[in-house]
Amino acid sequence: MKYSPIRPIRSEADYDVALAEIEDLLDAPEGSPAAERLELLSILVEAYEEVHHPIDPPDPVDAIRFRMEEAGLTRRDIEPLIGSRARVSEVLNRRRPLTLPMIRRLSRGLGIPAELLIQPTSGSPSRSGRKLRQEATPRKRAAGR
Repeated sequence: MKYSPIRPIRSEADYDVALAEIEDLLDAPEGSPAAERLELLSILVEAYEEVHHPIDPPDPVDAIRFRMEEAGLTRRDIEPLIGSRARVSEVLNRRRPLTLPMIRRLSRGLGIPAELLIQPTSGSPSRSGRKLRQEATPRKRAAGR
């Protein structure tokens, strides 16, 4: 098959053409000109995707659940990394955020990068909301309640 010269990918149309060509070249014999073309197109597509189709890092709780499933672990198996059975439940149900010591233990114990675990979880309790509740308590006491 005759291909056009390789050019930078600047539009979605260019991107679609490159993806179709990559699909055609997937079975190219190693070391062949077609395999070299496949490698170059793959590099261009990857660079385009990084800018135009970025993938957000996974939610920390989703990453923990995935690693547990992958390794065949139960909630009880990760208690040493997070804390009590109740604490594990709170974290996995997004009712309690991960603490720095938990992040360190989970990173070492499950091999999840700490950079991923420090991201905020979707639906995690807001620290500002907790702070507001704590600040309201002394006022109640001061008012004699």
